[in-house]
Amino acid sequence: MAKVTVIGAGNVGATVANAVAHTGCVSDLVLIDIKEGLSEGKAMDMMQTAKLYGFDTRIKGVTNDYAATAGSDVIVVTSGIPRKPGMTREELIGVNAGIVNSVVKSALEFSPNAIFLMIANPMDTMTYLTYKTSGLPKNRVIGMGGQLDSSRFTYYISQALGAAASDVGGMVIGGHGDTTMIPLIDRATYKGLKVKELVSKEVADQIVADTMVGGATLTKLLGTSAWYAPGAAAATMVKAMVLDQKKVFPCCVALDGEYGKSDICIGVPAVIGRNGVEKVIELKLNAEEKAAFDKSAEAVNKTNGVLKEMGLVK
Repeated sequence: MAKVTVIGAGNVGATVANAVAHTGCVSDLVLIDIKEGLSEGKAMDMMQTAKLYGFDTRIKGVTNDYAATAGSDVIVVTSGIPRKPGMTREELIGVNAGIVNSVVKSALEFSPNAIFLMIANPMDTMTYLTYKTSGLPKNRVIGMGGQLDSSRFTYYISQALGAAASDVGGMVIGGHGDTTMIPLIDRATYKGLKVKELVSKEVADQIVADTMVGGATLTKLLGTSAWYAPGAAAATMVKAMVLDQKKVFPCCVALDGEYGKSDICIGVPAVIGRNGVEKVIELKLNAEEKAAFDKSAEAVNKTNGVLKEMGLVK
C-alpha cells in the first residue's frame, strides 16, 4: 500500500493526517514539523484511536527528519503561517514562499517520485512556485483549493435548500481567493434539477457571495484558518491518487494552453489518479463565466508576479 507524508503538524496538517488514516488506503503516514514534539504527540494521539476507529495505518511523527519520509507516494504541504483575521492570502506570500521552497526541496531529496499536494497559502501561488522551482512535471504538482471551495459551495446550497449536501452538485473554479474564485451557480444541481430554478435570484446570488468569503468567514469566527474541511478535501484527493480512482476534482493545476492560459496554476476540473493530474477537463464556459475566469487568472498572475519580483521564479 501507499506511503503519504504530511508536512506541517498544525491544525490543517494534523487533520489531513487523521482524515487520510481513516480512508484506510494508506499503510504508512509520516507527519513532520519543525516544532519539537508536536508531530510526535499528534501522531501518537491518532494511533491511540486506531483500535477505536478500526484503521491500520501506521502514523509516525518526526521533527525535521526528512529521511523518515523517504519513498512517499504523495506529499501534502501545509507548511506556512496561517491566515489571521483581516489578512488576505496574498499577504502571506513573502513568508510562506521561503518555507514552501525549503520543505519541498527537502522532501524531494528522499521522495523524488512523489506527487505534491499543496495547501499552503496563497495556494495558487505556492502551487505555481513549487511547479516552477521543483523541476517536477506538471501532473505531479496539484493545489487543493478548488476541492475545498466546492465543498463550501455545496454546503451553502444545501443550507439554502434545506437539503442534504450529498444530494447537491456544485463546482468552483478559478483562483482560491475571496475575490478570484468562481462558484458555477448556473451549473449547480440538486438531484438533477438546476439550483437556479429552485431558488430566487437573490438567494442564488447570496450563495455565491457566501461561498466566496467562506474561508474569511471561518477565519473571523475561529481566529485562524479552518481545518476540518481542508483536511477532508485533501484526504479525498490523496485517496484518489493512491487508489488510482481517476475522479474529477476542481483543483489548482498548471495550464498549458487549456482555457487559453499558460504559465499559471489555477483551479479547473481535472481527473486525478495514480499519476496525479491525468487530464485537464475543459468546460465550455459561457461568456459570463469566461470573463470571470479571465479576471481571476489576471489576479492570480498578479500575485505570481510578486514571486518574480522577489527573484524566486523566472
